[in-house]
Amino acid sequence: MIVFRAPGEVPAGFGPSVVVIGKFDGVHSGHRAVIDRARVTATDADARVVAVTFDRNPLSLLRPELCPDPLSSVEQKLELLAEAGVDATLVLRFDAELAGLEPRAFVEHVLVDALGVVTVMVGDDFRFGRGGAGDPALLIALGAEFGFEVDVVGDVQGGGRRVSSTWVRDLLSVGDVEGAARLLGRPHAMAGEVVHGLKRGRELGFPTANLAPDADGFIPGDGVYAGWLVDLGPESEASDTSAPVTRYPAAISVGTNPTFDDVPVRQVEAYVLDETALDLYGHRVQVQFTHRIRGMVAFEGIDRLIAQMTDDVARVRQALRA
Repeated sequence: MIVFRAPGEVPAGFGPSVVVIGKFDGVHSGHRAVIDRARVTATDADARVVAVTFDRNPLSLLRPELCPDPLSSVEQKLELLAEAGVDATLVLRFDAELAGLEPRAFVEHVLVDALGVVTVMVGDDFRFGRGGAGDPALLIALGAEFGFEVDVVGDVQGGGRRVSSTWVRDLLSVGDVEGAARLLGRPHAMAGEVVHGLKRGRELGFPTANLAPDADGFIPGDGVYAGWLVDLGPESEASDTSAPVTRYPAAISVGTNPTFDDVPVRQVEAYVLDETALDLYGHRVQVQFTHRIRGMVAFEGIDRLIAQMTDDVARVRQALRA
């Protein structure tokens, strides 16, 4: 997939394009339904599918007190859009200049001049341009003027509720990773570099790979999970998509380890089952959450903690075999 970081990076004559616009946070099943529809339209028009998105949630600038934590980083989002079949993505820097752009200027300079749009697909709650002045009705009017079609796509429903990034975030916050996976169409994942921790897991017989505090992806609610650790290789080489990757079954802990009082911030650590000599320090890994095993609790004494961890590992094995 081609990635552009500004309209000026798009080469002349790039179109025709079928454009989907949105934050695409988490690239959930609702997003992918729109992309699938765009792919059909693009095939008929002999065009490319282009996603237009932003380098941050616009709320981080417009209403920072209302801005939620993202489900995915920009890099994760780009990987997921590529997997969904998008041909190119334009990542717009959402700053004061873009926020102040009038709707007509956005359409003319971004969609028409840069991307050669033939069809735009948006949701019925889509807003664009300064102060959110643009809506689907205005986009349709501008499409008639500039010569492109507008397809207003209805919501994708799941269990009687609109599939949304907010719903996914709500489920992950309470540890319902299986419910989140149904909306995402895949297990929720975090990614980051493995860093040194307190090495307490190694002392207890369960050495863990600790994700760096700045790891990508939304942190699920505190607890113990079953899942997978995917080793993407040394951080310096992790961008090489041709490099081999290895996937390991893992018991994943999220939280502050309340049995002890020296872990001030929430951390994500994964014990690779049956591996006690695996050296992942400095590697970039992806941690996939598939099942919640239990909540996070404090234990009275190390022996009770080790007994519980042994039981956790047994339950993780069972969950991953199911």
